[in-house]
Amino acid sequence: MRFRPLGANGPQVSEIGFGAWALGGQWGGQDDNDSAAALNAAIDAGVNFIDTAQGYGDGRSEKVIASVLKQRSETVHVATKTPPDAGPWPPSPYCRWQDRYSAAYLRSNVNQRLLNLGVERIDLLQLHTWTRAWNDDPQPLMVLRQLRDEGKINLIGVSTPEQDQSCVIQLMRDGLVDVVQVIYNLFDQEAAAQILPVAAETGTGVIVRVALDEGALTGKYDANHQFSAGDFRSGFFAGDRMQRTADRVDAIREDLEKFGVSDQYSLADIALKFVLASSEVSTVIAGMRNVDQVQMNTNTSDLKDLSETLLIQLRRHNWHRGVWYSGK
Repeated sequence: MRFRPLGANGPQVSEIGFGAWALGGQWGGQDDNDSAAALNAAIDAGVNFIDTAQGYGDGRSEKVIASVLKQRSETVHVATKTPPDAGPWPPSPYCRWQDRYSAAYLRSNVNQRLLNLGVERIDLLQLHTWTRAWNDDPQPLMVLRQLRDEGKINLIGVSTPEQDQSCVIQLMRDGLVDVVQVIYNLFDQEAAAQILPVAAETGTGVIVRVALDEGALTGKYDANHQFSAGDFRSGFFAGDRMQRTADRVDAIREDLEKFGVSDQYSLADIALKFVLASSEVSTVIAGMRNVDQVQMNTNTSDLKDLSETLLIQLRRHNWHRGVWYSGK
């Protein structure tokens, strides 16, 4: 396992991190024993960074992580997220921060995160979404600074809203965040335009999510695949989206065969290595819900980096599809 700095102010973290959304149960049925086995296998493989959130099973993911880490002696850095108070997701331009991230709400929520994780200080607390409307009066981040001064938080971050990821650039340049979490993958390469360069400029850590495009870039789903009703991807890939995605995945496979690397790397390896080719990226949080997925994702770190020629070829798979929400 290779390691990278989580920004200028953060620790060295494994370049493959543990994405713990599925542990909350929103990716279909999930047994806590399987979750614990996956977490232990990941730590055994050198993973020392886990990303979770309140929204992952209303704290279920956090509690499973806490129970496992109590039995481990290794230093493992855990990032969690506080969602905005009741209202539209993502926040609309008309939402007031006073209604969504008030000081009283943030303090109460952070205390719950501490309780669920069984710690006195959160390694990284991220606001789970944001809106550009708050950039000129980012008071929620000032509250997080106070909580940091009180010893309840170490690093402060923001997870980007899908429809406006670049809204965090001003926050980065103003020195208000230590870390940003962004979507970046073979289909969605927009972060390379400004977010990654500004991260390098400001020393901001970058966590990449959705590197496997909700599993599509593993190549295991064909055009006719149907996700269960309890899996959020049944809406994400609604209508003709699975067909369109499968066609794009096939085009990537053709490139890998053309370059003669299809027998050296799985499609998932290529997707993760493409993201890790950007030195600004601190860690990629791959979703891992069982031991097999842990082995597949953690092995990627030890593979040879992709050639510059192949990386340039893969950039052509950038897909301007907008943001997919259920019902669109």
